[in-house]
Amino acid sequence: MNLPTLLRRMAGRRILVVGDVMMDHYFQGDATRISPEAPVPVIQVSGEFDTVGGAGNVANNIAALGGTVEVVGAIGSDANGEKLRSRLQAKGIQFDERLVLDGPCTITKSRIIVRNQQLCRLDHEDSPAEYRKLLTQPARLRLLDEKVAASEGVILSDYAKGVLSTAIIRRIVKVARRHRRLVALDPKPSSGNHFLDLDLITPNLREAIELAGLPARAGEPVDFEALCRVIWRRHRPRNLIITLGADGMLISRSGKAMTQIPTAARQVFDVSGAGDTVIAALTLALVAGADLEAAAHLANAAAGVVVGKVGTATVTPAELLKHAIDG
Repeated sequence: MNLPTLLRRMAGRRILVVGDVMMDHYFQGDATRISPEAPVPVIQVSGEFDTVGGAGNVANNIAALGGTVEVVGAIGSDANGEKLRSRLQAKGIQFDERLVLDGPCTITKSRIIVRNQQLCRLDHEDSPAEYRKLLTQPARLRLLDEKVAASEGVILSDYAKGVLSTAIIRRIVKVARRHRRLVALDPKPSSGNHFLDLDLITPNLREAIELAGLPARAGEPVDFEALCRVIWRRHRPRNLIITLGADGMLISRSGKAMTQIPTAARQVFDVSGAGDTVIAALTLALVAGADLEAAAHLANAAAGVVVGKVGTATVTPAELLKHAIDG
């Protein structure tokens, strides 16, 4: 299947994203002097903007690629929650107002960017136990079941903030299997969640090593065959894509390391959110009928485009076509 055909087949595919939704806020400016109050740079702010992050950025990438998407995540009833819901709506992302949480603050990450480099980040969030309350009521669980059944594929976006638990993952997989829906997971081993028999998981290299329970030794070469074999034995993913940063990505199936794809990035400004782009593009392509290797090449190209942008970014079909032509 060639790229234009695949992109056309991806358009309108219905994807449900479940996970940790966040607001990403950015301050941009320059630093030309040190503060007299403390040995820190003084940032002259020239602009600020915000966008959806976390699971919201996964949904944003699906929408940008032409998919139809709904997100289930913990958004508070605070001012940032109202702003986040407005941003989702503006991007054509569905969010069910019955899932707004009273009490916890909306997870917000504020980044200070100086000359296209991130200087620091400020996080506002409550404990995972607060966000875990989102999917505990029977009525909300039934609502989740309905949304899984109505989708063509489900992406679980775990940032270890609390929305996803082992029980919720199992429930989603059970419903998805009943309705023959694809389930993909971007895992966060620190969440402690257990999972088995998913259609796709997309850890980065550090996360893959953690999932395998292997020691991480800086500077030592990674035995990818052993890594894939252990992850398969522990989690039985039907498909595994390990993202390798500047080294591209590794494709694995049935515990075997199959192919390593070199990075498609031509310049790198910001890698934040690249994993969101990868799982969004992979899932859309697989739901549209692409095989794993074709889906991985598409996702690799998509990630190569977004890391050339500042902040959590997205990629469009037009940009992917241009990227392929410019080759």
